[in-house]
Amino acid sequence: MKIMATIDLTLNIWRQKDNDSLGEFEIYQLNNISTDSSFLEMLDVLNEKLTREGKIPVAFDHDCREGICGMCGAVIDGVAHGPEKATTLCQLHMRNFSTGDTLVIEPFRSRAFPVKRDLMIDRSAFDRIIQSGGYVSTNTGGAIDGNSILIPSDKAELAMDAAACIGCGACVASCPNGAAMLFTGAKISQLCLLPQGAPERHSRALAMIDAMDKEGFGNCSNAKECEAVCPKSISIRNIARLNREYAKAAFLSETKK
Repeated sequence: MKIMATIDLTLNIWRQKDNDSLGEFEIYQLNNISTDSSFLEMLDVLNEKLTREGKIPVAFDHDCREGICGMCGAVIDGVAHGPEKATTLCQLHMRNFSTGDTLVIEPFRSRAFPVKRDLMIDRSAFDRIIQSGGYVSTNTGGAIDGNSILIPSDKAELAMDAAACIGCGACVASCPNGAAMLFTGAKISQLCLLPQGAPERHSRALAMIDAMDKEGFGNCSNAKECEAVCPKSISIRNIARLNREYAKAAFLSETKK
């Protein structure tokens, strides 16, 4: 018979009613947590305990719990999504921690990500960046055959790598400047590398970077923290590509005046 391993934890969790209220850390003791459970399942156990005690459960974002959507983002002991590289919080398992550990859990912090409640944040700033230019305009009609436009394999691979970004916001939370350039660079890259995105590449770069600046994100200073915590291992080469696309677009925009 298999004996289930368990651990005892002290949780220091950020509690905040809404973005207009002051928040503070609250300490909870949790015992006999299965090491096979995920981090979010551990939070579920905590919330069941708080509910039985007549207390308000901890609010946290989650959806697919399969490492796909990125909704589950939170900072664990100062690291976005926790200690495991290339892993979302929902896929982080409690076997990565030891009994007696104290875990500090807080939301992604950025001026552009207002706190909705506790560990939940508003990521709609990312949506507005996408809306500003993260699309391809095409003529309506029947679907074009997928093989009708030849794409070099190296370009296709780079575009797919950039498109792996799930928009979780870990890059912003880890950046000392609160920059969103890895996210924006990935979205610009996935389109500018493909022929379908070429006609609008210059207007797209100007529009998306302008939207990024208006949302209040900071500037990149090459700290590389964004790449280190990205659950999809998005490369900072996409930031370099963003800078090149913006420089070209700005130059062409000036020459047309």
